[in-house]
Amino acid sequence: MLKLLKTAIGPVFLAGVLAAAQGTTARPGTVNYVEGQVRIDGQPVGAKAMGSTEVAPGQVLETDQGKAEMLLTPGVMLRLGDNSRVRVVSPSLTNTEVELMNGEAMVEASRLEKENHLSVLDNGVKTELEKNGLYKFNADQPLLAVYDGKARVLENDREVEVGKGKELALGGQLKPENFDRKQQDGLYQWSRLRSEYEAEANQSSVQSIVVTHPGWWYGTGWYWNPWYSTWAFVPADGLLYSPFGFGFYSPAYWYHYTPPRYFVRPGRVVRAPVPLRTPVSPRLSFGGGRAHRR
Repeated sequence: MLKLLKTAIGPVFLAGVLAAAQGTTARPGTVNYVEGQVRIDGQPVGAKAMGSTEVAPGQVLETDQGKAEMLLTPGVMLRLGDNSRVRVVSPSLTNTEVELMNGEAMVEASRLEKENHLSVLDNGVKTELEKNGLYKFNADQPLLAVYDGKARVLENDREVEVGKGKELALGGQLKPENFDRKQQDGLYQWSRLRSEYEAEANQSSVQSIVVTHPGWWYGTGWYWNPWYSTWAFVPADGLLYSPFGFGFYSPAYWYHYTPPRYFVRPGRVVRAPVPLRTPVSPRLSFGGGRAHRR
């Protein structure tokens, strides 16, 4: 059966999966997806550059009428809205820092490790992301909005924690206020759709790892998925949910709890639409790097 699956999948897809299994991964600053007019230091970024182009320290990723998705640490993505600019300050895994210079950006964090120190500069004010969650930044009207999670804002000798459902005017009195999390603009909707696509790419990658490389993978990271032309986030263990509610499976979880059924179509293998077992309830909360029932 495994031989049949390998034949049906094809050499191109296998090459992508095996490269991922051997440790090839994306680094912070990798441009994962673009649409419309997007540039790095004035040079256009086209569709062919997605997944293979990095924003180096000091370089600026900018949009006109367009949007862009940039990878940060594994499980964390930054998305730029129209007419926005972001500069990479530090792409280190343990010290990841970006500066929003114009426009708006949204950060989706599905897995923050205790060793990750991830911060966003906005009009000279530093915000450190402390929990998995969804964060919106605006540089034109300096503002942080926390849809989910918790952040710590540092300005001079002052600091304040901003939790779920709170927003904070940056550079002001550092007093969080309530906001309506149901207010969803174009960047929010685009980010939600991209998160859904990322979850689909995760499931595709996990199934392929289970089929082609059972028993071994290199752990939490970004895995290149040639079918989706994107880096897919794959956790090392358990089942995580994004702040939008989409699931990210680990190979072990998929293998033991949702064993897929496969059928062969010419040139490819397709998973049956219904798994043999039903996944756990999506009403999960984050804690300790994996999801738990509420």
